[in-house]
Amino acid sequence: MYKDKKNVSFKWAFKEYIWPRRKMLGLGLILILIQSASGLVAPYASRFLFDDIVPNKDMEGLWVLLAVVSSSILIRSLTSFSITRLLSVQAQHMISQMRVGVQSKIMKLPVSFFDNHKSGALVSRVMTDVEGVRNLVGTGFVQLIGGTLTSVVSIVLLLQISPIMTVSVLIPLLVFAVVMLKAFGYVRPIFRERGKINATVQGNLTETLGGVRVIKAFNAEEQENINFEKGVNRLYENVKKSLTATAVIGSSSIFLIGLASTGIMGIGGYFMMGGTMTMGEFLSFTLLLGFMIAPIVQMGNIGSQLTDALAGLDRTQELMEMREEDDPEVRITSLKDIKGGIKFQDVSFSYKESIEVLHNISFEAKPGSVTALVGSSGSGKSTIAGLVATFLNPVSGKVTIDSIDITTVNLSSFRKHLAVVLQDDFLFEGTIRENILFPRPDASEEELQGAVKGAYVNEFTDRFEDGLETIIGERGVKLSGGQRQRISISRAILADPKIIILDEATSNLDTESETYIQKSLNELMKNRTTFVIAHRLSTIRQADQILVIENGRIVERGTHEKLLAAEGRYNQLHTYQSRI
Repeated sequence: MYKDKKNVSFKWAFKEYIWPRRKMLGLGLILILIQSASGLVAPYASRFLFDDIVPNKDMEGLWVLLAVVSSSILIRSLTSFSITRLLSVQAQHMISQMRVGVQSKIMKLPVSFFDNHKSGALVSRVMTDVEGVRNLVGTGFVQLIGGTLTSVVSIVLLLQISPIMTVSVLIPLLVFAVVMLKAFGYVRPIFRERGKINATVQGNLTETLGGVRVIKAFNAEEQENINFEKGVNRLYENVKKSLTATAVIGSSSIFLIGLASTGIMGIGGYFMMGGTMTMGEFLSFTLLLGFMIAPIVQMGNIGSQLTDALAGLDRTQELMEMREEDDPEVRITSLKDIKGGIKFQDVSFSYKESIEVLHNISFEAKPGSVTALVGSSGSGKSTIAGLVATFLNPVSGKVTIDSIDITTVNLSSFRKHLAVVLQDDFLFEGTIRENILFPRPDASEEELQGAVKGAYVNEFTDRFEDGLETIIGERGVKLSGGQRQRISISRAILADPKIIILDEATSNLDTESETYIQKSLNELMKNRTTFVIAHRLSTIRQADQILVIENGRIVERGTHEKLLAAEGRYNQLHTYQSRI
């Protein structure tokens, strides 16, 4: 699933992001060049002012000069507004599109990916890593090109005034350019690592906030604070490294540009004293020099931004190249309708290569039958359920749906016939109605009420002031465990599936609620292939077959009565629970 990922090259980024937007960026470049050209008016105006207008006391010429300079200032301000409006808005639009694309990609990845990545880290992938792209399609790249052209034009104009002074400036600037390139090569892996650290810190913080009740219950606030501080310190050390490189660039620019300025003062003073250069020419040269140097210094900042952007794209592209769980090249079979027959044929599975969780599991669940999975914790029951739900894929062997290898089936076409009620099912922040309607937002009111009554949700919503419109809080924190479970079951009823997986579906219910739910589940399971994982053996007496799982193997199978009569592992579990 994971590929060795090389750093994103600027060539690749240019082809992928910049070239498709060449028209818009080209317009931005034209605006920047107009802005730069209008800025060159002032240096030339100063030359005319000191060499022609002032000595000749030309008032008419002065008014014309002021009008030209004022017009250039107006043009610069208008082009500056247009550049920001055009490029910045476009960049933000692209960031929005990329966030949607990355989120969509993440949702297509296998469940195992989410098992290995914290939600906060994934949020960082979606929201933060793509931010740097604004420097590619925003003002950054265009300013880099525009600044380069401005510097080149300025150099040509400077050469016309004084070739010697121009060369004396270019030498330290070339040294500065070399320093910048070395610094950018150094900071890129630092920026990339920063993204990883930031994602980890955000992930830990999200986890901490989500588990605040457990943390407070065990008086573990200080422990969490220490862990967060460690992450923040790692981030600080990373930023410190990049700031060192930035400081090198900044100090180099100050020293080398200062050195160049000192040389100009000396050479220019010598030329003016010798009469080979006028004061207007010297002033014009100095102002033009500013136009040449400013973009170069700006390039340092822009280069740092582009390096940060490429580092973010490294991580984004790494994610985008991961293999999706619903691979169209492999999952070529689309199911229009199913009977619901599930068959395991010598299925083995492992989460890690060296540790096998299931060993050559074989059984058949006929359409409309109920298969119960029992056994000790960690025996492999939930893994079997995960394979049925297509959350996992067998390492060896085969799982079939209506005699079709499930690994070749389009997941969307299969899962629309599937409903899952987990031991600790997830509820979304919002109303009870919204949570029940989640699998079928367009369901009728009659269908909704049927699901509500089927799971006895109305038994407690009728006592709420807002009924089904009651806000349940994040993860349903305002409800009891039994109430949350009944909403989850109601959601499954509304989905009207052909295959149902009940993973400890009644575990959070009191005896009265369990009685209600068991009645609704018995009705729900009619003519549907059902897999039940239960510690309470009393809930699976009517199962068509019971599979006793121990250490990843089926050690017993049969009906409730037959397994009791066999006086094996199932009988032991049943006897133990009867005594409790």
